[in-house]
Amino acid sequence: MRISTRGEYGVRAMYDLALHHGQGPIPLKQIAERQLVSEHYLEQLISALRKANLVISKRGAHGGYELADDPGNIRVGDIIRVLEGPITPMDCLDTRSGTGPYCSHPELCVLRNLWKSLQDSMEQVLDNTTLEDLRQDAYRLGVAGE
Repeated sequence: MRISTRGEYGVRAMYDLALHHGQGPIPLKQIAERQLVSEHYLEQLISALRKANLVISKRGAHGGYELADDPGNIRVGDIIRVLEGPITPMDCLDTRSGTGPYCSHPELCVLRNLWKSLQDSMEQVLDNTTLEDLRQDAYRLGVAGE
């Protein structure tokens, strides 16, 4: 699986909101400027994240966006799934049945266990990393003001 700019920019926007958690709604323009992302593109991403109840919006002069929950409760894996879809390194792992659109006999596939192990590892890292973890890393590295 390769994370597209959609996933990368979405995680960056959510990370930015985590850095400013508790400060009230943050205008999208500020997030775009700090993260060097097009405001128009961010609108699309934030819309999907809002529909998934990961961010909330407030209209008006002091409006903007903020996390819908504490940064410690929002996993990077949740963000990636909203913006990228399932976390799968191979199409054969892309459905609930595990057969995917291209595999008619997964029980005979010697490589399927390898791809499944890779998928499990990716999910473990993304699901065990929260926005709070990223926020704490930023403080440790001294880049939290960015």
